[in-house]
Amino acid sequence: MTPMSAAYAGNGETLFMGRCAMCHGSDAKGSGPLARKSDPPTPDLTTPAFKRRLAEYPGVIVSSIILRPNGDLIPRTLKENGYRLPPHTWTVKDFRDLNDYLRDVINKSK
Repeated sequence: MTPMSAAYAGNGETLFMGRCAMCHGSDAKGSGPLARKSDPPTPDLTTPAFKRRLAEYPGVIVSSIILRPNGDLIPRTLKENGYRLPPHTWTVKDFRDLNDYLRDVINKSK
């Protein structure tokens, strides 16, 4: 694996911290302030099972954002807890940057 470039690391981190960390936590362990306010609770993305899933299907993070397999859970949880996210038009670069940033965070976790 090559080290992340500062450009996409910055974009991926910005996207994660601004749009994901309120549930997943800055450590991606499901430790954000809204983590236990959703049903089901926010998953820990650093578990061995998720790491295996990420290795077997590298696009799992991106597809989870695009396909929303959990229906309206994310928007409903945000709304019910007073979080308002500005609209964001996702680009392919955003998805790649977020995926690469999270892969790095997840792989570095213990």
